[in-house]
Formats: sequence, C-alpha cells, structure tokens
Amino acid sequence: MTTEQERFARWARAPEGAEPVPIVAAATVVLLRDTPGGLETLMLRRDSRLAFAGGMWVFPGGRVDPGDFADDPTDVATAGRNAAVREAAEEAGLTVETESLVPFSHWTPPPEAPKRFSTQFFVAPAPTGRVTIDDGEIRDHMWVSPSEAMRRRDALEIELAPPTWVSLHTLARHETVRAAIDAARLAEPEHFTTKAAMTDDGIVILWHGDAGYEEGDAAREGPRHRLWMEETGWRYERSDPPGG
Repeated sequence: MTTEQERFARWARAPEGAEPVPIVAAATVVLLRDTPGGLETLMLRRDSRLAFAGGMWVFPGGRVDPGDFADDPTDVATAGRNAAVREAAEEAGLTVETESLVPFSHWTPPPEAPKRFSTQFFVAPAPTGRVTIDDGEIRDHMWVSPSEAMRRRDALEIELAPPTWVSLHTLARHETVRAAIDAARLAEPEHFTTKAAMTDDGIVILWHGDAGYEEGDAAREGPRHRLWMEETGWRYERSDPPGG
C-alpha cells in the first residue's frame, strides 16, 4: 500500500462515533499556462516532514488567515480569494491578480480526517515571472500537463491527494488555458464532501451522487461517483458527469 493509500485507509477504518476535528477554511489556486505541448499547471511538492500532506504534490494554497478577511469578517468567499493570492506569493513567488481567480470547486474532507480543511479551489492564468519556492514548507516545483501528473502518480513517482487528482482529471479535458477558464466560468462550482470506504480492491473515495455515499458502502449497487485508489492505478467513475 502506498503512502497516500495508507493515509486514506486510516480514514476508512476510523472508529465510528469519533468526534470530528474542527473545520478550517482554506483556499487553493490552480495556475495554468499554454505551451507548445498543451496545457500545463504549476505543482509544488510539500516537505515530507510536514504533518499535513507531507511529501505530496499540490497546487499553491493554504489556510485562510485572519488578515485575509477584508471589511466583513464573515465574508469567507473574499477571504478565500485573498488567501489564494497570498499563498501563491508565499509558496511560489508569483503575483496573482485577485480578479483573475475563477471558482473551480470546493472540497471538505471526511469527519475522520486528522486535519479538516474546507478548501475553495480557484483556477487562474499563470502570471509571468519566475517561480521561487521557499525551500522550507515547499521543496520543489514543476510545470506539468494534467495527464502527465496523473501518469506519474500511477507510476508511483509522485503522491497526490484525491482533490488534486480529480482537479487534474477535470483539467485534462482541455487543451488551452482559455478553454479551461471558460469551462470554469460557465459551470457552478461543485462541492465535494468526501467519504472513504475499504473494499477488496482497495480504498474507494465516495462523493455525492454515488449509491453508497450516505452509508459509506462502496458495495451498494446503483449510480457511481467515486475514485478507486487501486494498486494498479487510480480510476474516476461517475454516472452523471457535469455537462451530461
């Protein structure tokens, strides 16, 4: 079992009735650029010693700080945008304009997760400038096509979290930054609240619309909306993808 699978196996096997840890607001920005080979996104590798997502490849992002709130301390949406911009500067040395952020999705981990970040995902065109990491919390970076990042995960060359993988899977449909941004503008940002289950074939991550979602039962027959985290590779299964 890979490191990522071990993390989610602990969620799936967590004792029932355990008190969930508090939810913390967070934000992530998926920066995109066009290349002769197609669409690429910026990914950062977190230090392997970090307690949360250590060693994983992620998009720039982090928790919403008190200073990210503007005049309204209850305006989490605006605070999320400010946090995404700030994290891009802190983690990658890039100046992202707040107005360029397009809502993409929203992710909430299962109650059993040791840390729970309710995270707004945004997409934006990558600004010009050189990526500069802090070499502390962030140890490396790469520009990579979504399909290549998923291939590297299946080859066990990199580690990804399910929200990152599903975001890459969505972006892989698009050949250009404009196409990806336009699709995000036209779509209602989807909210994913995760549940995890164990099967004989490996860990299954369940989301809304899956027949087994409410009970956390991956064996229940019916519609599917899940990520199979199998040893041979990850596989997204969805009966009713957005847009038909």
